[in-house]
Amino acid sequence: MATAILWMSASLIAADLKPATIEQWEEYVKAVDARNQERLVPGASFLASDENSEQIARLQSGEIIVAPVGNHVPMKVSSGLIHDWAGAVFIPSTTLREVLPLVRDYDRYKDYYEPNVIESRAIATTDSGDEFSLVIINKSVLAKTALDSDYRSRCVRLDEHRWYSISDATRIQEIADYGTPSEHTLPESQGTGLIWRLHSVTRFEERDGGVYIELEAVALSRDIPAAVRWFVDPIVRRVSRSSVTTSLRQTENAIRLQPGSITTSNHRPVKPSGVIRTWR
Repeated sequence: MATAILWMSASLIAADLKPATIEQWEEYVKAVDARNQERLVPGASFLASDENSEQIARLQSGEIIVAPVGNHVPMKVSSGLIHDWAGAVFIPSTTLREVLPLVRDYDRYKDYYEPNVIESRAIATTDSGDEFSLVIINKSVLAKTALDSDYRSRCVRLDEHRWYSISDATRIQEIADYGTPSEHTLPESQGTGLIWRLHSVTRFEERDGGVYIELEAVALSRDIPAAVRWFVDPIVRRVSRSSVTTSLRQTENAIRLQPGSITTSNHRPVKPSGVIRTWR
């Protein structure tokens, strides 16, 4: 689920990552993981969607729900911004036995999540976690820039019907002038600062005749220059929402269309407007 990249459209002047920014990012990630741990306590709601009965009904009707986490997203930190968005989808007539192998089939991410994922490769896979690499291009940015990145994902089985995974980018390097004769890879933490860090938490629950997927995608990017913030902020929010929505929709479509899937013959139509603007 690391394809839910939260892009920003800001000035492309170089902006190197600073130690103070990393420190604040790490503290924020600890808080994200702590919130997830609270959902694992017996008696707690594993899915955030269960805290709103109307939301469950909307998911079952085919909508994808996406919204920022908190009231100030993106959140300003020292020389950077933290983008934190959560989304959910319900895929009927499927099982975890179908869903989990697909979301861990990293070699095929370039097929499932095209056109943004242009290269994908599994590095190592075990029962408890995976390592993989992606090359992602952002077609919303005018400059020819791509990201070459490695990820580590930890997968945890709670019981027969519930799993969750936590993923982190362990390396992100910008490829400047991608696709041109002058293409070159920059050192880590250098470049335009489109994306410096990525962290995600994904929860899966099989029930109600299908599988619920909830994704929280968190990204660290450079700050937006004050002179253009009034113009860029709405763009960042719109693109961030769209990124999570698209990732969940592409996951759903990949599950439905895989050979032998029990959902193939019951494929419901994609709803382009199926996004709710609230998450409570």
